[in-house]
Amino acid sequence: MKLKYTKTTLSKLEQIFKEADYKVRYEKGQFKSGYCLIYQKKIIVVNKFFDTKGRIDSLLDILGEVKITLEQLSTMSMSLYKDIFDISPQQEKLVA
Repeated sequence: MKLKYTKTTLSKLEQIFKEADYKVRYEKGQFKSGYCLIYQKKIIVVNKFFDTKGRIDSLLDILGEVKITLEQLSTMSMSLYKDIFDISPQQEKLVA
């Protein structure tokens, strides 16, 4: 899926993490990858100096690393999640 690098897309990605009980924070730091993921506390820290595109790319990278079940997500967030990972209805049963 081709995402648009807009603030709306960023907000939708942040919403997915919020619904999965992750906190997304933007702070300065010396992260080699531009972000830090603290699994135990479900906190995601992204470099605050990133522009919208950098923030979206970081959140997409993280989204591929964390375990999120579809039941946690609202219909709108679930739709975006499925589009990002190109999940078909047959594959949905395996993910959920």
